[in-house]
Amino acid sequence: MAFGSRTTETMTAEDARLRLVDQLRAQGWITRPEVAAAFTAVPRHLFAPAGTSIESAYANDVVVTRRGSDGKATSSISAPWLQAHMVETAGLTPGARVLEIGSGGYNAALIAEVVGPTGTVVSIDIDAQVVTHAQEALARAGYPQVQVVHADGVHGHPANGLWDAVLVTVEASDLPPAWTDQLSRAGRLVVPLRMRGNTRCLTLQSAGDHLAATASVQCGFVAMQGHGRDPARQVPLRGDDAVLTLDDDTTTNADALRAALDGPRVEASSPVTLDMSMGACLESLHLWLASRPRPYGVLRVDRDRTAGLLDPQDRFFCPTLLTSDSLAYLTMRRHDTTTWQFGGHGFGPHATRLTSDLMELVAAWDQHFRAGAGPDITVHPAGTRLPDTERLRLLVPRRHTLTAITWPQTSR
Repeated sequence: MAFGSRTTETMTAEDARLRLVDQLRAQGWITRPEVAAAFTAVPRHLFAPAGTSIESAYANDVVVTRRGSDGKATSSISAPWLQAHMVETAGLTPGARVLEIGSGGYNAALIAEVVGPTGTVVSIDIDAQVVTHAQEALARAGYPQVQVVHADGVHGHPANGLWDAVLVTVEASDLPPAWTDQLSRAGRLVVPLRMRGNTRCLTLQSAGDHLAATASVQCGFVAMQGHGRDPARQVPLRGDDAVLTLDDDTTTNADALRAALDGPRVEASSPVTLDMSMGACLESLHLWLASRPRPYGVLRVDRDRTAGLLDPQDRFFCPTLLTSDSLAYLTMRRHDTTTWQFGGHGFGPHATRLTSDLMELVAAWDQHFRAGAGPDITVHPAGTRLPDTERLRLLVPRRHTLTAITWPQTSR
C-alpha cells in the first residue's frame, strides 16, 4: 500500500497521523478543528503493544492491547472513527472536566488535547495491568497530567466533584447511578449501551427526569467487568463458530436449534435493496427488527468456518427471528454493481414462516422508516411508567434504568 511515493514500511508516525486525520475528515467523523488537532498530535503508536507496526497502529481499526486466558480481548484501543465520534459528540471544550470509564491511555490523551491545560481528565480501569500500561504510555507520550485510577468504574470517581462529560469505553447493559449522579446538569454521557443484543454508542443529555440520546451509532466494545458486569446469554450453535446472543427473556431449545442447522435451509428474497454506502440504514433496520414484540436474538458467525451453511448479513450483529426450535436471519447478496439485496435464511420446522415474517418486516421498514431519522432513544430510572403510545416502542428494563426505543408514528 503506497502513500504518495512512500510505502507504509517507511512512513513516519507523523505521516500516518496526517493520513488518518484526512481519512476521518473525509468520512465525516471529524468536523471540529480541535479534534483534528488532537488526532494529529497524539502518538497512537506509543499506546499500542510493542511490535505493532506504524501501519497497524494508525489503521482505522481496533488495536487489541490485552487478552484474557480464553484469548478474548479484555482491553483495546478503539477504532479511531469511533473515538472521534465520541470525542466530537461529547462537546468537549477547553477547561472541561472529563471522566473516562475504561482506560488504555490513547483516548484519554485525545481528551486531554481537546480540554487543554486548564481541563481535568481522569481515566478509570478495573484491570491493574491496563492501568499500569496506560500510565506508562501517557508518560511516554507526554501527558502526565492525565490521572489513571485503578478502580471499578461502576462507582465513577466522586472525589473530583461533578463532570462535564463521562465517556464510557466499555460495553454496558445499564447505567450505574454514579455515572449520572456525578454528571453536571448540562453534561453529556457517552456510552456504548447494549439493547436487546444491539450495542449503540449513545450520546445522552438530561431531558428533565430522564436522559435523551442526541446521537447514536452502532459499535462494538469489550464488555464491562466488575460490579457492572452483565453478560448476555450465549447459545453456541456450532461451537464458537456460530453463537446466538439472547439479551432478554427469550427462551429457546438450544439442542433443537443446533439440530435445525443440520436440516435444509429455507431461502427468501426481498425486493428491497441498499446502496452499501448507506451504512446508517442498516443500523436503523437492525434496531427496527429488534423492536418487534417477538422472540429475537443476534447471531455471530465465523463465515470462513461456516461457509456454505451460514451467511448472515452481519457476521457480528445479525438480527435473527426465533421460535424455540427454528431461526431465520437477515442476509444480503449483491444485486448489481452498486446495490445489495436483502433476503433471509431459515432453519427448522418453522423456517418458512420465520423467513416470510422477516421479509415482511424488511418491507415495512423500507416503506415507513428507512428514510426517517430513526427512533428516539431515552433512558429513564428503573420502574418508570411511561405513558401509553400507539407508536412502536421497545422497552429494555435493567436494574437501574429503563431504556425506551420509540419509533415515529406511521401514516395509516
